[in-house]
Amino acid sequence: MTDQNRPHDQNRPHDPDGPPDAHRPPDPQQPIGPDHPDHIGEPSPPPHPYYQELEFLNHQEAQVRFAVRYGEDRRPPGRPGILVRRALLGTGAVPVHQYRLTSSPQRDPDAYGLLEREVAAAVALERRYGGAKFGAVLPRVVGFDLTAAEPFVLYRPPGGRPLSDWAGRLAAEDQERITGQLAMAVRLLGDVDLVHRAITPDTVRWDGARVRLCEPYAALRAGETREPFGAAPWASPEQRAGHGAADPRDDLWSVAEIAYFLLSGRPDRGEGPPADLADYRRLAALEHSGLFAREAERRPHPTELLRLLHVPDPLATGAGAADPLDRWRAEYDTQIARKRALSGEARPGAGPAGDAQDAPVQGPRSPRTSVFRRVFGGDEARPAAPAPEPVPAPPARSRMCPHCLLPVEYDERLLVTIDAKGNRIPLDLSGERRPGHLSDALRKAYHLCPHTRDGDEGHELPVPYLTNGEPLSIALVGSSSVGKTHLLAAMLGEVELGGLEPYGLKCRPLNPEAHRTYLRERVQSLQQGRQLGRTGQQTFARFADGLLVSAGGATPRPVVFFDLAGEDLAQDSEVGRFLMGVDAFIFVLDPLRALRMPSLDPVREQSGLRRRDLGDEAFATVLNRIPRQRGGLVAAPAALAVNKSDLVRFEPVVDRWLGRALPGPHDPAVPRAESRDAYAFLAQHASPAWLKPFDDCADCTLHFVAATGGQARGDRFPHGARPRRVLAPLLSLFALCGLLPGARPAGPTEGIVR
Repeated sequence: MTDQNRPHDQNRPHDPDGPPDAHRPPDPQQPIGPDHPDHIGEPSPPPHPYYQELEFLNHQEAQVRFAVRYGEDRRPPGRPGILVRRALLGTGAVPVHQYRLTSSPQRDPDAYGLLEREVAAAVALERRYGGAKFGAVLPRVVGFDLTAAEPFVLYRPPGGRPLSDWAGRLAAEDQERITGQLAMAVRLLGDVDLVHRAITPDTVRWDGARVRLCEPYAALRAGETREPFGAAPWASPEQRAGHGAADPRDDLWSVAEIAYFLLSGRPDRGEGPPADLADYRRLAALEHSGLFAREAERRPHPTELLRLLHVPDPLATGAGAADPLDRWRAEYDTQIARKRALSGEARPGAGPAGDAQDAPVQGPRSPRTSVFRRVFGGDEARPAAPAPEPVPAPPARSRMCPHCLLPVEYDERLLVTIDAKGNRIPLDLSGERRPGHLSDALRKAYHLCPHTRDGDEGHELPVPYLTNGEPLSIALVGSSSVGKTHLLAAMLGEVELGGLEPYGLKCRPLNPEAHRTYLRERVQSLQQGRQLGRTGQQTFARFADGLLVSAGGATPRPVVFFDLAGEDLAQDSEVGRFLMGVDAFIFVLDPLRALRMPSLDPVREQSGLRRRDLGDEAFATVLNRIPRQRGGLVAAPAALAVNKSDLVRFEPVVDRWLGRALPGPHDPAVPRAESRDAYAFLAQHASPAWLKPFDDCADCTLHFVAATGGQARGDRFPHGARPRRVLAPLLSLFALCGLLPGARPAGPTEGIVR
């Protein structure tokens, strides 16, 4: 019988320590990569008419290609939109199971997100435990392709039969071994911050020697908000209800219920300790440990349960292993201390945990001197303290024009509207006596800037920019094609969906018509999966969009966003003169240009981009143009956004952040921890030039973000745009600028002229 036609029993247990099969590679449990004997280096005719070719990434993200023969499709229970089939790789017929997302469910972004989350969990487990003997209790991923027309993931077939087939047929020793191995599996999952959530007698297999968990298709990160999943008795009451945060002890509830099921031969109700638990002396240790408690906090930790079961902790000997990034995290702390010493003050927005406790609480407008005062000196007219019931502010305040950096006094004679052709039409409101109509007209009107000189491009400001609180201007900085335009569109799309409301912020358009145009041309196009065109070079810097942001009923503050072409930012031209008055910066870093990682080489080849050790030209040009405060540091708060982080999402430190949703209430410890990790990651994989924004800015946080969540093909994103954590840099800047409720802003910068 030939290898191509050799039958395989998918339920046949396989012992990795047993003798090798003469018709297969010597150790089929080893990763399937480019060194595999059946790997195809280049496309070639299949070895048999029944075979096709399958290309995918292994768990180390190396591209591999094999001849493949597929079996019949079937629908796995509990996984809508997913089909599974058996496949044989290579002429050696290495068996795998392929789970793929069919075309129709891909229209649902949640379906793709679930598969992506599953792959991230499976890869994390394989990278951590794939070479360990005890890792056999976990699912073993072979490879994946999330960019294919039908995204898929490949697993090694499980051995044995489901535990539900063994009920009432297992000896006491086997029951104890199963319980101990399940507790060990939960311990392994918990050490990589995973909660499996699908441990049931139907999903756990037993081959007479070891258990094997099923694929982590329902896994959550520990600490993430619980999503309702599972059924009684196997899922804990909190998990079924979707209350609180996911906890590894959720899985221990499942272990306890399985132990009771194997011993009693029947499932419990799943509402607490079984009524007849005292009748089973072999479960006494589980009962007294609190394993059946309804609340996760009352259950033992996995390590404690292993001790009670007299099972050795497989990670005990490696508990002291150093994280290679710890060296760079320590360097981050050193750099923070250096900048604090240079600036001569504690900076609670960027320092280590606990520093904020000693800083005085700043008012909503005290953290930084306005552009007007920094440039011209003296006192700028300030709004009165916010009243409990906000009232419209009278248009009598001086504001700095963010384009030409000159003060603008409100003058009704300079009011205009702009028609569809861009014509400025004078607006006369002197005869309007109805307050509601007057307020609505001003909301949509513009105010001409009186400082336009001959030869300059005329410009105007939305009237709300002049009649509300202190403005905040934010510029996105980076070379061409780093994704600034996509990142800004993704940010404002999340804002439009209410992404800032959990932080106590309310947002309205600065100008309704301009905002609608931006949403239609940018945000909606991105959400529909279309790649946005490159930002064209300008002869005059105009902001892309603006918002009125308010917190707790206070006077709204205008927030405007500048998105200039990379070519404009990389040149010391007149277009960039507005940078002298920008209040905050988002530096956008492209991993394809920055990171020395071989896994990115194929993408670099496809996109035509090359790695640069000298950093981003736009970073250097902008930072060199901005005046410094004492100590030589830039006063404006900044955020360094590692965009396109989906390209490196399976790196453990990236997955730790990109795989999680942003926390609801603001917690200063979160951006601090993310900044330490992102700094360490960049310090390890990029040249020091890419960290120049952090080095030069007194307050700079670092974030992993993904504006699109995938690479475009042609002018579209095949599986839609899936922004990740794009609000993190914006929230950090809001906190540093005193706009985020409950956040302590950066220290005052009186006397600093930028």
